[in-house]
Amino acid sequence: MQAKLNHGLAALLRRVGVVPVLTIDKLDQAVPLARALAEGGLNVLEITLRTACALDAIREMVRAVPGAIIGAGTVLSPEQGAAAMANGARFIVSPGMTPRLIDAAATWPVPFLPGVATASEAMALADMGYRVLKFFPAEPTGGVPALKALGAPLADLVFCPTGGIDAAKAPGYLALPNVAAVGGSWVAPAKAVAGGDWAAVTALAREAARLRVS
Repeated sequence: MQAKLNHGLAALLRRVGVVPVLTIDKLDQAVPLARALAEGGLNVLEITLRTACALDAIREMVRAVPGAIIGAGTVLSPEQGAAAMANGARFIVSPGMTPRLIDAAATWPVPFLPGVATASEAMALADMGYRVLKFFPAEPTGGVPALKALGAPLADLVFCPTGGIDAAKAPGYLALPNVAAVGGSWVAPAKAVAGGDWAAVTALAREAARLRVS
């Protein structure tokens, strides 16, 4: 699938409802974390490229958890996107967009989910053929009311809001017709991950999986 024609992402995102956004600090946590989340029903995972072991984590998760769909987040350059795909990433997420990223994404074999924070940014990406966008940072940018307001003039676009969303706030977003899924880190609390409490992660994933868009 050509990245700029990322319409297929909507169906995938609606199927899962919640996409865990994960920052992996230690490589040995990557595989058990992915397994715990997948066991709880969340098998579409975004690994942020914010740590030195992020690319290795993607590679190990792809190898060890074949039922999971692993993507790369916080991709800021074409080079990062290429590295993520070389390690098995099946989708690429950015907090925003740049001309270089857009040009590169047109050649990528995996879907690209670019980020927007304004109507103008969303309109610009819609002109390029994108129909599924990341809304970031969701809570500081106006949250549910902002996305609800965007729904009328930009009715053909759907969003995956991320940033400041937790279990209490997620249902409000998922009730909006222009929200395909939400991204969040609450399903993998730092304390549980650091302590290897994978049962707790699986329990949180099960709760989150029940929030999926109907």
